[in-house]
Amino acid sequence: MIETLSTTELKPEQEFALPKIFPATNEDIIAYLRCSYKLAEIAALAERDALILDVCDRLGVTVSDEDLQVAGDAFRLEHKLLGASETLIWFEKQRITVEDWTQGIRITLLTNKLKEHLFGDSVDAHYLSNRNDYKRVALSQILVDDLTNALKVTYAIRESNASFCTLALLHSKGKKSKENGGFVGIRFLKELMPEIAQAIAEAKEGEVIEPVQTKLGYHILRIEKWFPAELSEIREQVLESLFLAWLQANSASALRAE
Repeated sequence: MIETLSTTELKPEQEFALPKIFPATNEDIIAYLRCSYKLAEIAALAERDALILDVCDRLGVTVSDEDLQVAGDAFRLEHKLLGASETLIWFEKQRITVEDWTQGIRITLLTNKLKEHLFGDSVDAHYLSNRNDYKRVALSQILVDDLTNALKVTYAIRESNASFCTLALLHSKGKKSKENGGFVGIRFLKELMPEIAQAIAEAKEGEVIEPVQTKLGYHILRIEKWFPAELSEIREQVLESLFLAWLQANSASALRAE
């Protein structure tokens, strides 16, 4: 009779007890970040927060106890921490203290206030000067390695009415476009690679663009829909882009100073 793994019983001398897993220490966590090559990413976020706190202190940007209370209440509601017991269990799961949690909320509030302090008055002017950058486009693409295949795919779409979706599933080397039948999402023009942004800037909805070469390969692009850029709808994104550019500039300055 042939025994299977599901029916075979181990003899006492064969039994093996798995070792108990203890909670990771701070040192264990840092060691994991190092060997998984994630430490630089976390360090950059910590440096960003340190810069924000320092600049807020110098500029006198603060948050009140009332601000903290309102933000804390909103946080607990969002995460369904409606009672003291649920909140304490969540703190334990996250391995943080009340002070850590409060500081996280404080940094978020200070970040938003600093954005407004630095760029709130210049958002309108920046938007008017760079309005086309904030046009949004629903975009599909098929990414291939060489120009010959790119031209074949383009011909199949234009002349043989082949399905863009089917060709993307069959030929696209881009993971997202392959998984979604070519659709890569809704993007601001300024978020796209410069070659692609320039190629589609004047294209009409439904138009298939000639293969565009980038460092990734050849992109066959189709414009699904254009969304007009209205500042009232995208003010936060404009503010965020200005703030991120400021952070990057200051990080670069810090590196040059060293």
